[in-house]
Amino acid sequence: MNKDILEGKWKQMKGEAKVWWGKLTDDDLDRAAGKFEVLTGILQEKYGYTREAAADEIEKRVTTYEANLKKTTQPTSK
Repeated sequence: MNKDILEGKWKQMKGEAKVWWGKLTDDDLDRAAGKFEVLTGILQEKYGYTREAAADEIEKRVTTYEANLKKTTQPTSK
C-alpha cells in the first residue's frame, strides 16, 4: 500500500475509519490526520494490536477502500 494514499484521501476515508474502528474518537482521527505511523500507534493503544497487526489492518482497509472506489467510479459499458 502506498502510504501517500492514506494521507491524500484521509478526509474522504475518515468517515469510513469511524465505521472500521468504532473505538476511535473524532479526536483520535484528527490526531492521526492520515499519517500511517500515527494511526498505527492509535490502533495499538485502542485495540491492543501489535505494531504489525495494526499496520496490516490499515493496509487491508485502505486496499479494500481503493478497490471499492475504483468499482464505483469505472464507467459501465453497454
